[in-house]
Amino acid sequence: MTTDWQSDLRRRGYRLTPQRQLVLEAVDRLEHATPDDILNEVRKTAGGINISTVYRTLELLEELDLVSHAHLGHGAPTYHLADRHHHIHLVCRDCTDVIEADLSVAEPFAAALRKQFGFETDMKHFAIFGRCKGCAAKAAQAAQSTGPTQGAEPAKGAS
Repeated sequence: MTTDWQSDLRRRGYRLTPQRQLVLEAVDRLEHATPDDILNEVRKTAGGINISTVYRTLELLEELDLVSHAHLGHGAPTYHLADRHHHIHLVCRDCTDVIEADLSVAEPFAAALRKQFGFETDMKHFAIFGRCKGCAAKAAQAAQSTGPTQGAEPAKGAS
């Protein structure tokens, strides 16, 4: 583990309870995990934990800047440790893989928003949807193999 969570929490007046530690460890292992994913991971060790405990714990840990969330689709937010480098999320619509891209990739876009609108972006919650390299290649291959329809009947009235 890269973070001394016990010291971080104690410095802010909180204890590292078993539930908090289990949630932090699950977020660390899973990287981009929904509360349900985190619950399933925590229950491998502590079967008595419920979803409301996970939500309350995530809320506190986010207030304390130990975890951060991003919205990677229409479902629940995903959580990751806040001490990891900030990044944008590239989400494949086909396979749902999430690729982390360094914020420097989006800096020209952020600079344009600052210049044109005076808008300061929060890129750590930013997700871009599209197709990953593998899925784009599969889609291109599928499009080539189907090609134009052959042997189609002429439209009625055509000679």
